[in-house]
Amino acid sequence: MKTTPDQLKILSIDIGGSHIKGTILNQKGELQKDYEKVVTPTPASPENVIKSIKNLVKDFPKFDRISVGFPGYVKEGVVKTAPNLSTELWKDFDLAKSLHEQLGQPTRVVNDADMQGLGVVKGKGLELVITLGTGFGTALLYNGNLLPHLEFSHQPFGKSKSYDKYIGEVAIEKEGYKKWNRRMLKVFEVLKTVFNYDYLYIGGGNSDKLTFKLDKNMKIVTNADGIKGGARLWLQDELPKTAPAEKAEK
Repeated sequence: MKTTPDQLKILSIDIGGSHIKGTILNQKGELQKDYEKVVTPTPASPENVIKSIKNLVKDFPKFDRISVGFPGYVKEGVVKTAPNLSTELWKDFDLAKSLHEQLGQPTRVVNDADMQGLGVVKGKGLELVITLGTGFGTALLYNGNLLPHLEFSHQPFGKSKSYDKYIGEVAIEKEGYKKWNRRMLKVFEVLKTVFNYDYLYIGGGNSDKLTFKLDKNMKIVTNADGIKGGARLWLQDELPKTAPAEKAEK
């Protein structure tokens, strides 16, 4: 019997610098099981990460599609950069194709901030999503549609070579959260000026370390909210422009 859209079960994976998380969603983005996670392997090569994903999902219920959020620039399922894993190991690696072959279901891969954005936005106006974790992720959506992924985190900021180095995990370990919060205030002012967003969503493991009051059009969201964006990748009537077409099934 052919699976209808309402019956689709989607394996949603979030690959992070410290952990790889996964769950099963229905087409509405509702969780069908609790989240599970494993430590991101070292070295975080494609082979090791795929092996970790296979171990993570080996006892998961059956799924029909796969959505993956990856910490880097991804074009049509192919990784172009992986600054917090190793661009040298990942450059031009077709992650969508490899997971399709290894796990047996059509796979779509997008930047992790893009996938989180799909999961949390209201779908009205220009909405910016940032993730504060190992690095600094950004996603921009207009009326719920992903705009081409911008590697904004690699822009220089102040005396730092990039936003990743200015407010990423390395900066926190070196400077502490008090100074990091002062830096975040500066970053938010820049984001307001550059993007003129209608709404800003803040995710990632360090989002709850912000100690100052946020503007009314700013909101902290959870990783659990973000991973639900995996379901949106498979909505045929609202397919994000940056999501690759799945490989044709034989």
